[in-house]
Amino acid sequence: MADPATYRPATGTIPTRPGVYRFRDEHGRVIYVGKAKNLRQRLVNYFQDLAVLHERTRRMVTTAASIEWTVVGTEVEALTLEYTWIKEFDPRFNVKFRDDKSYPYLVITMGETVPRVHITRRPRAKGDRIFGPYPQVGAIRETLDLMLRVFPIRSCTAGVYRRAERSGRPCLLGFIGKCAAPCVGDISEDEHRKLAEQFADFMAGNTSTYIRRIERQMKAAAAAMDFETAASLRDDLRALEKVMEKNSVVLSDATDADLIGFAQDELEASVQVFHVRGGRIRGQRGWTAEILDDSAAPDLIERALTTLYSDGIAPKEVLVPVLPTNRAQVQELMGARVDLRVPQRGEKKDLLLTVGENATEALRLHRLKRTGDLTARTKALEDLGEALDLAEPPLRIECFDISHSSGTNVVGSQVVFEDGLPKKSEYRRYSVSGEAARDDTASMYDVISRRLKHHLDPPEKSDEDKRRFAYPPSLLLVDGGPPQVAAAQRAMDDLGITDIALAGIAKRLEEIWLPGDEHPVILPRTSEALFLVQRLRDEAHRFAIAYHRSKRGRAMQASALDGIPGLGPARRRALLDRFVTVSAIREASEEQLAEVDGIGPALAAQIALALRSDQGSAAASDENAEAGTVIEDAALGVAVDTATGEIIDR
Repeated sequence: MADPATYRPATGTIPTRPGVYRFRDEHGRVIYVGKAKNLRQRLVNYFQDLAVLHERTRRMVTTAASIEWTVVGTEVEALTLEYTWIKEFDPRFNVKFRDDKSYPYLVITMGETVPRVHITRRPRAKGDRIFGPYPQVGAIRETLDLMLRVFPIRSCTAGVYRRAERSGRPCLLGFIGKCAAPCVGDISEDEHRKLAEQFADFMAGNTSTYIRRIERQMKAAAAAMDFETAASLRDDLRALEKVMEKNSVVLSDATDADLIGFAQDELEASVQVFHVRGGRIRGQRGWTAEILDDSAAPDLIERALTTLYSDGIAPKEVLVPVLPTNRAQVQELMGARVDLRVPQRGEKKDLLLTVGENATEALRLHRLKRTGDLTARTKALEDLGEALDLAEPPLRIECFDISHSSGTNVVGSQVVFEDGLPKKSEYRRYSVSGEAARDDTASMYDVISRRLKHHLDPPEKSDEDKRRFAYPPSLLLVDGGPPQVAAAQRAMDDLGITDIALAGIAKRLEEIWLPGDEHPVILPRTSEALFLVQRLRDEAHRFAIAYHRSKRGRAMQASALDGIPGLGPARRRALLDRFVTVSAIREASEEQLAEVDGIGPALAAQIALALRSDQGSAAASDENAEAGTVIEDAALGVAVDTATGEIIDR
């Protein structure tokens, strides 16, 4: 526990301008980000007598070891920078509203010459017409399919569109009537744009115009005894009615609004958002967050609004249960035309109460789920620390695994668990080559050494990604038994590291091996600690296998032509177009090679020399394989000749 007085800056050195500040721990990791319109006035509050500080604030300032700040021009800049840094550094003590998923949107790219409708979860370009978010992608796919029947605008990618233009034939959607086929001129670009505007107009809530138009056309076709057209229009009408049924009217004034409900207890908060467009609920989303500081409801509403609208566009109205702290700055961030207010009466107040009830229910369900998870994680860490005789529970565990195929494409993986949960942003992969790839123990020594060098020699402050990598673990866990543990211990000894615990988990009996011990630690089969160690080992194995398969796939696609100086992709393609196979290229004379476009006599000679030397290396390798290779297993004390299968005692 640090004494805040040891890193307290002199009061006169703190500026009185708006800015953003960061608390860092002893390892340089950002643990809290805050903003202030007067930095000096805000920061001196953190260095009061510990007895008068809020419990969570006291825990934060005693965990920190330094503080730094950045001065900005306005309070809005401070608000935006705070949000950006919270996303970048993921500080431990900040309230972070997290989505458990990304939400799909329906987007019409009105900025393109030929607008396209598509579903996306990614950021949208300026000028796009956006509808959503929607809670389920299946629902919006069904809506899009129904809408294309009536408004057959383009939904294909740019590549498909260009291919249809070149070939003069539309794609399948053009043939079945769900695209007007502007790619082949069946409809002009201006007519297609009008169709896209009608699509957007209907989705925005102006439905009656199109319903009445189709009804008139259907009756006229029936009166003219064109029953086939009348039946098609009837089906169009049913499709639009089905789309309308999916979204009931909740606000009679057909307004665009976001309603934000909120629920909070001492430890956590829940936010629910209803997206109402054209008076209809078009989407819903929700977050939960731990409260790790002394934030009140206005502070949490401010952070929720910043999360919503720093990367998105606010509707005409945003209705909240309480106004946010720093309302003026939040209003400027959202835009001057946005009406941010607390509804006092009527249907909007009633709907906001419903959103609040959803937030309360979401918090209740989250609390029930998380209580079990938190209890199990806490017990797992305590049991593991006790079993390994550690001074305290290992809050940060890093697990390592090695993966290869018969000694080729050797890779290592590092997964990180903090507080019993995976921290995927700090996973790392290692490519192992040369002498370090000769066996698992050498590979483990290499990977552990490379990882711990970051701990001993942390990078400059500017490289935050590597700085997070330098944060030391409480426990290093390796996948394997005594040989792998011994290799990891040797790496730690060579680097002089003595303040990190080490253990290994063997696959066969799930036993835990400690350095130098003759007998393993056996955890009970139903132990939460064993379940945690197994999850770590399985995650490290999965991560290593994924990287190994990727590397092996790239190696299988490699060609003998790769790596020849002066032979780029175009020339390789020209060679293969002429000779078809690498074997044929190898057998061709230098004169024949020089006949290929782009290849002169000097390059032809270089290609012939490289391919023939490569053939000689392959032949020598085959001879070695026939002679047999001896593979030693230090753990078993035996060696095996791979050519004969003979076991040789050592």
